[in-house]
Amino acid sequence: MENCDIAIIGAGPAGAAAAIRAARGGARVVMFEKGAYGRDKVCGDGLTPRAVGAMRELKAELDDAHRIDGLRMIAGRTTRQLAWPSTSRFPDHGAVVPRRRLDAHLADVAQEAGAEILWATTATPSIDDHGRVTGVEAGGRRWSASLVIVATGAPGAVARLLGAERVADEPFGLAIRTYAPSPRHDDRHLEACLTLSDEFGTAVPGYGWMFPAGDGTVNIGVGALSTMKGFSKLNLNTLLDSYTSMVREPWELGEQLERPRAWRLPMSSQRRHGPGWVAIGDAAGLINPMNGEGIDYGLESGILAADTFLDDPATAPEVYDGLVGERFDAFLRTGRRFSFLIGHPFLLRTGLRVAVGTQATADITLAVMGNLIDSDTPGAAGRVLRLADRALAAADPLLRSTRATR
Repeated sequence: MENCDIAIIGAGPAGAAAAIRAARGGARVVMFEKGAYGRDKVCGDGLTPRAVGAMRELKAELDDAHRIDGLRMIAGRTTRQLAWPSTSRFPDHGAVVPRRRLDAHLADVAQEAGAEILWATTATPSIDDHGRVTGVEAGGRRWSASLVIVATGAPGAVARLLGAERVADEPFGLAIRTYAPSPRHDDRHLEACLTLSDEFGTAVPGYGWMFPAGDGTVNIGVGALSTMKGFSKLNLNTLLDSYTSMVREPWELGEQLERPRAWRLPMSSQRRHGPGWVAIGDAAGLINPMNGEGIDYGLESGILAADTFLDDPATAPEVYDGLVGERFDAFLRTGRRFSFLIGHPFLLRTGLRVAVGTQATADITLAVMGNLIDSDTPGAAGRVLRLADRALAAADPLLRSTRATR
């Protein structure tokens, strides 16, 4: 039996953030990653200003990341190019960084902070007779830990073991991406096309993206919510081909550089803490239903998990869950409920006209797409969130009973 203060399962951005923060605070941290160093993670590669701010807080910024100054939203014939807002909470720029580089960089920072990382090692939580997680087992070895942090991404074996799987009746997302060369690889705006249709002409609640990587390539992909009519028949490859044909000429796209790869986006979790453990990032369902983004939430939740442990190991799981709830739950809950609305094609088309129809509504849409809204957001965007949360709470039973997929 080996001992540590914190055992972290998963070395993505969320797990690495927790490791960096906890190790710098004096905790002995061991992080377990089933992949090899430098492994790829299927992702859009975009970092919101919120994510850049979290990396700055961790003193882990990537100085050579491709800077992004704003978002270009396309809905039908309407195009709005907006700069990220300047606020006291987040920087005024985002970035695009391939996940191979981002994850390896954060792991390096974690090791420099004093965390130990075991690569190509699958870890499983150890649970005692009272249901408490007491450590992990990995590679024929055992570690005792005061806290186990689950940073395993989309739900899998660890989530099933701890009862932290996705809530079955809540929305989730699917996305697919590839890379292609483009002379516009150094564009300083992300581009999101909000009006997509499947091969049957059904409006898709989701978007297509062009994320310029600054290295000669762009990350191109599409994502969709499970609330749409005919979701079970949605062919992501066909949807990506359709979107690619729309943007090939304006972006002067070359041929795909790799086979498109798809992934699932959990947007809820039955549990995100228990005796001796917490879940962070995607493993806790912390993904914005409106854009499928979760890197920033992963970084922030990792920081929160480490901070609550350093403050008081005995109360860390409960305190962490409360803080995550205060910061994220209202917005994510509203996003999930809103996804039931836009699953209906007519309501989706109407909503998109409103979302980009005026500068004021476009600014709010920008804040939503940039993960810049939470329970502490001031101004019009914060007021809209609070009003929408109350209104959609009252309509929730009707929204679920009339969901488009049924």
